[in-house]
Amino acid sequence: MPERTTPPSGVLSRRNLFAGAAVLGAAGAGWGAHEAVDRLSAQPAEHGGLTEPFHGPHQGGIATAAQANAQFVGMDLRDGADRSAVSGLLKVWTQDAARLTRGEPALADTEPELAAIPARLTVTVGLGPGVFAATNTIDQQPAWLRPLPAFSIDRLDEGAWGQTDLLLQVCADDPVAVAHAVRVLVKNVRSLVTVRWSQRGFQHARRSRPDGTTMRNLMGQVDGTTNPGTDEFDRLVWDDGSRYPWLAGGTSLVLRRIRMELDTWEEIDRHGRELTVGRTLDTGAPLTGAEEHDEPDFAATDRYGIPVIPPNSHIARARHTHEGERFHRRAYNYDDPPEPGQVSNSGLIFASYQRDIDTQFLPVQERLAEVDALNEWTTPIGSAVYAIPPGTGPGQYLGQTLLGGRA
Repeated sequence: MPERTTPPSGVLSRRNLFAGAAVLGAAGAGWGAHEAVDRLSAQPAEHGGLTEPFHGPHQGGIATAAQANAQFVGMDLRDGADRSAVSGLLKVWTQDAARLTRGEPALADTEPELAAIPARLTVTVGLGPGVFAATNTIDQQPAWLRPLPAFSIDRLDEGAWGQTDLLLQVCADDPVAVAHAVRVLVKNVRSLVTVRWSQRGFQHARRSRPDGTTMRNLMGQVDGTTNPGTDEFDRLVWDDGSRYPWLAGGTSLVLRRIRMELDTWEEIDRHGRELTVGRTLDTGAPLTGAEEHDEPDFAATDRYGIPVIPPNSHIARARHTHEGERFHRRAYNYDDPPEPGQVSNSGLIFASYQRDIDTQFLPVQERLAEVDALNEWTTPIGSAVYAIPPGTGPGQYLGQTLLGGRA
């Protein structure tokens, strides 16, 4: 973790935390601003008025049907941040996120018109190990909340895409809603945090395909076919609080940034690509099936006795060996400006949610790192893990079950 800088004197007080918000809020809370927001809020749902609930037992943006756009922002606490400062920060985020997700401007919103089109906006907050150290709650830090083991396939750039103290995951069907929410949420706590990295991702635009269609990554593959249904989340995703009561209703997040070598991937013929993945590219069906969700038959062989689905194919190596190895994938494509000499700088922001990283995610990742035909064209360059606190009710704040106090 980079050395933290000391904030100005008194910056960690709650009074100073909200001082800027009061000034900015006064500027944006005039009758004209409210009237503009009211007019925009009256637009029908198909114009961006759809909302996702903020309050509830779980944070949004996990079981939520994936939105078209996402931004993941990793931040580090400034030197001197303590329990009071972190709880104050989380209270600000809770209040602002609750307003933004229902199409209302945040308390210090200088562009209130942008808040009126939420487009299914969700805000998800994650806590890294640094939060537990700063708040003196290390005894409540889950055992799985630590860097993943080093894998031979990794080429991690820790400075650019590594572990941070805090994470904001902001998703919506409108990129303007995402950009506005990120700007508001970060600027209102900038006296307490520094931004380490920001990763923008996308899927297909809303309504461009039928709802429920599995996303495709930039290699053309369907991505996320074997996700558990939401009726399985209580068993596989949401923590039951048996070991860490404060985490009941929360979960864990593994965030991996995976570069795709598209230039060399394009040199392989279609049949070679399908053997590498283990699925047909047009329908996403396993090579032994006809439809995307057909159960793959890894024992099937052709007339020469050769497995139809190669044992080193991606789906064979990623396959869970028992129900306890399943987890929820919610990935986004990225396509950033290329470096000199590159045609593209593209890949996948891979986000997985599970109760326990050690027992669910790691066994699968270890098999993929050991042998996976797709490894020749994919390179993990970023990795981080976070505890995702449970959701909140009105009058509560995110992280209150860990840090206590009142909103």
